[in-house]
Amino acid sequence: MKHLKIIVLTCLAAFALTSCFEDMDDNIIPGRDINDFVWKGMNAVYLYKSEIPNLDDGRFSSNEEYVNYLNDYSTPEELFESLKYSPSTVDRFSRIYSNYFDLQNQQAGTTLTDGLEYNLYLVPGSSTEVFGAITLVLENSTADNLGLQRGEIFRAVDGIELTVDNRIELLNQNSYTLNFADYNDNDTTTPIDDTITLNGNSASISKVAYTENPIHIAEVINVDNLNIGYLMYNGFNANFDTSLNDAFAQFNAAGVSELVLDLRYNGGGSVQTAAYLGSMVTGQYTGEVFSKLFFNDNLSSNNNTYTFTNSIPNGGAINSLNLNKVYVLTSNKRTASASELIINSLKPYIEVIVVGENTVGKTQASRVIYDSPDLSNNNVNPSHTYAMQPLIANSTNVNDELVPSTGMIPDIEISERPHTLGTLGDLNEPLLEAALAHMTGSGRPADSEFETYKYIDINMPIPAIEQDMYVE
Repeated sequence: MKHLKIIVLTCLAAFALTSCFEDMDDNIIPGRDINDFVWKGMNAVYLYKSEIPNLDDGRFSSNEEYVNYLNDYSTPEELFESLKYSPSTVDRFSRIYSNYFDLQNQQAGTTLTDGLEYNLYLVPGSSTEVFGAITLVLENSTADNLGLQRGEIFRAVDGIELTVDNRIELLNQNSYTLNFADYNDNDTTTPIDDTITLNGNSASISKVAYTENPIHIAEVINVDNLNIGYLMYNGFNANFDTSLNDAFAQFNAAGVSELVLDLRYNGGGSVQTAAYLGSMVTGQYTGEVFSKLFFNDNLSSNNNTYTFTNSIPNGGAINSLNLNKVYVLTSNKRTASASELIINSLKPYIEVIVVGENTVGKTQASRVIYDSPDLSNNNVNPSHTYAMQPLIANSTNVNDELVPSTGMIPDIEISERPHTLGTLGDLNEPLLEAALAHMTGSGRPADSEFETYKYIDINMPIPAIEQDMYVE
């Protein structure tokens, strides 16, 4: 039964899998078993297909062998995980979802959230006790309406002190009470004698459906007679491309000659939006290669090039700054994928000065795969709501350079410290201050504590959707 061997190369063009899928369904799995969808979807598009023997086109010699193979896995998740290549080092990002409606909402920027982002750390001197520092409060969110602020410290949830073992359970609730604390560094430059003491203040918070505008701050700062644009951008969301372009219109109108692009909490998003942002920063490279995508061997015809452009379809002309240098603020937990793509793709053209921490190290793009004839969200099998988001392509810059899997090393290394976070956009906020000092020639600000003031972070697992770079 050699017709079973799925030679995807001969029946796939631009992910059009109709004939192959229909033949397999007719001959093998009536009712379109979810495991059948998982295997065929991964066989068709997975970037590392050639590294997985069980995804080989000639893996099965009969329908019976194929069915028996699928039946060896009790859940779609188990099969999916078995097909990932080196999940602890290479493919840390492919995911399967049991409800693709949640995934669609997340990609559109709508999530169930209280509007808080925070970092968790071990209490100095302890290996089990945990405290948190609020790093970001989303505008008009539940947390914002309660008046919560960046820099506030919490030590307990629902009156229960946070530990390494209970932090996930307590903080993943849809409704909970944060118990706040005072931080005392005891006027020393090392954290070993620091104390975090509950102060009796608390806030009861509930998560609700919320759509985030990724343009958190867009303002013009004047330092030493320089008009400096500061953009805190938290997600490459195509639904806000016009708003992003409007921010650059504001910068143009103010005569901005320098730009600080704050991506410290930006896990990525749309590749095309990244190309638009690169075009807004520059403007002098229209038509030249911004980035490239390389798919697996069977899909090499889909290899694609994104170029610098001067317009957004249905969005008008791009407001470009024509800069030859940009400062990018980063963190090692959340600056990923499309954020790293911006750094990597601009570097061959202009000077990119990275301020902050080593980035995540995600060079691959993904795509949502549905159980449908062509893997799109058209004519989806109505019997289940599973979808996959596997890695499907590697992204490089014009010189074919990947983002290193170990991340991108900052030019100016500085970390956020929980007790000195500062106000985002303020001239004295540590990361922005370091960028401005370098920009104006005053050197890096005095920070004698930086090397000695180290924290042990114990953060929550970061969802894959928050470190995403996807092809639309």
